[in-house]
Amino acid sequence: MIHTPDWVQDAVFYQIFPDRFARSLKAAPLINLEAWDARPTNHGFKGGDLWGVIEHLDYLQDLGVTAIYFTPIFQSAANHRYHTHDYYQVDPILGGDAAFSALLKACHKRKMRVVIDGVFNHASRGFYQFNHILENDSHSPYVDWFHIKGYPLHAYSGKPNYEAWWNIPALPKFNTANPAVREFIFEVAEYWIEQGVDGWRLDVPGEIDDDSFWQEFRRRVKAINKDAYIVGEIWHEAQRWLKGDQFDGVMNYQFTKAAIGFFAGKHMDGGLANDMGYSPVSPMDGGDFGRAILRNLSLYDSPINQAQLNLLDSHDTARFLTIARGDVNALKLATLLQMTYPGAPSIYYGDEIGMTGGKDPDCRRGFSWNESTWDKNLRQYFKDAIALRKTHPALRRGAIGFLLAEGDQVAFVRKLDEAILIVAFNAGASDMEVDISAPASLGITEDMTALGIFNSLGAYPVTNGQLTGVKVPARSGIVLEMTRGK
Repeated sequence: MIHTPDWVQDAVFYQIFPDRFARSLKAAPLINLEAWDARPTNHGFKGGDLWGVIEHLDYLQDLGVTAIYFTPIFQSAANHRYHTHDYYQVDPILGGDAAFSALLKACHKRKMRVVIDGVFNHASRGFYQFNHILENDSHSPYVDWFHIKGYPLHAYSGKPNYEAWWNIPALPKFNTANPAVREFIFEVAEYWIEQGVDGWRLDVPGEIDDDSFWQEFRRRVKAINKDAYIVGEIWHEAQRWLKGDQFDGVMNYQFTKAAIGFFAGKHMDGGLANDMGYSPVSPMDGGDFGRAILRNLSLYDSPINQAQLNLLDSHDTARFLTIARGDVNALKLATLLQMTYPGAPSIYYGDEIGMTGGKDPDCRRGFSWNESTWDKNLRQYFKDAIALRKTHPALRRGAIGFLLAEGDQVAFVRKLDEAILIVAFNAGASDMEVDISAPASLGITEDMTALGIFNSLGAYPVTNGQLTGVKVPARSGIVLEMTRGK
């Protein structure tokens, strides 16, 4: 039987890119930083740190966040830290081990989980074992840690004569067939779970094309904490890794594609959307959307669906609001979907205040702590949608079934025991009154009424197996709760 961490389906994640979220006076002073509000560059640092995150945990808790996913925090010479130098040291620019230890304690005190990024396919030129080869060529005892094709290494000019991720010289690929390399990675994974992290997000794990590697990784991690969350960055359908013996879930970019296609729809910047790893993306009507979602749900067993990380954007994509050409209603619709759908919603830092940004690195701007720049109406919508999810277990744990999917209209039901909620969307430009099927097979009977509990004041009795004339405003979504009585 497949087991995934029970807490994940109740979690609301918030993804933080540490260099860009918050800067603290408690951190060591730095020079030569980019201006916080300037457009980010590939190599510039803005100086965000983990002390700054601690100082803004009240903000996250007020929003409703219960888990944080951090992009890499280990010592690195890159602002994004996917070029790992030392897997056992938190980057001193982020505050080092002391800041991370304090962060873990502060989060756990608030019952917030912490998931960190594991970059195990490749290291960096500054990684000790690779640097040893740079200095000693074929005489180094670490030559079998990487896929070396010649000496001296072409690490700074010309085409690399070793395997590197996307042929980027700064990212030498580990030789994970080497038992010493495997053991090193597994011990890193164990160490940070022992320090108290609640899970691993795995960077490009499909590049390690070896099921036995990830099966052993899972065994080693789960032996220390059976409820540690293991989520992989897989951009496409992921059946291979989601059979219960490798990952608990993936970053659910198939969900992302459907949300962009239906809610941004004809508003979307197609060129930008299709310049992402989840391409192709095209406008969808309700039928297309329903088929895409049902396809995605059908790929995996229920415990896996409940542990998927459902995101709208990330540090690797343009922001949803930018893809939607500034259509805030599209972001609201997609956020309501996140909060009413099986799996764990993941908010990319700043989406809730209306941050925009194109492709990397533009999607990695500094978070604005000047509240006058916030879209406060949007942030309140996020809060209300998160609170709705937390209030109703059926939205987190219930079965899902589609009731309507055509044109600009979509409606589905979430059912848990006697609790039945209906979520309806109108992606069109005009207010609509729609008729929604209310099948008795779901426990919806003629003595019930659907009462609006989110963005709706309506009350709709079940008549002849239908809810008739349900009012759904233009570019909006509503949630109804089934109750006894007319």
